[in-house]
Amino acid sequence: MPFIGAACIALASFAAAPAGAQTNPVPVARPATETPSPRPANEALVRARELIAQNRRDEALAVLDKALESSPADAPLRFQRGVLLAQMGRTDEAIAVFTALISEFPELPEPYNNLAALRAQRGELDQAREALEGALRALPSYSLAHENLGDVQLRLAERSYQRAIDADAGNRAAREKLERTRELIARLAAPASASGAAAGGKGAPSASASPAPASTPATPSH
Repeated sequence: MPFIGAACIALASFAAAPAGAQTNPVPVARPATETPSPRPANEALVRARELIAQNRRDEALAVLDKALESSPADAPLRFQRGVLLAQMGRTDEAIAVFTALISEFPELPEPYNNLAALRAQRGELDQAREALEGALRALPSYSLAHENLGDVQLRLAERSYQRAIDADAGNRAAREKLERTRELIARLAAPASASGAAAGGKGAPSASASPAPASTPATPSH
């Protein structure tokens, strides 16, 4: 039986974090061995999303935690909890949630993508790249993961050019490439920053935006 993925805030713009979380909820097919969520779990998920939309995050987390007491293996509840923890700035806990989901549901691409976004936010580009490659192994047609991987690779190129210059200050070719790469990063970041300012003045999408576990092809940004 399909379930609907969680919705959560989007992550920061390219300049701050190369990877973005998925914007829209995604229908997801449950593993064949997993029974459908009981109705109380679905109701808790709906209630939590309502509270999140009202910016009542502590209450939403309490609802999810309570529901998970009786449905500890429920993937949508756990995923929404990870998304909410990320929104609340509890990054280590969110990373732990998405990592556990990846371990138990490796066929779902969205937890990889959200994990990558959090890793990228912290400048952990190699780990972000690995997570996105995992998302694409799970779902090769995952457009958002392809886009995010391109962003991460661009930041990795910036890092490599800088290291080349650090090793040889006279490397003019690397310096020129670094300048051009940074110019491209700045140009790509500008539209996202402008749209974020228009929406909420914080340089990042303020609307609901986040990944959702999915084992079927999904149309994945902010």
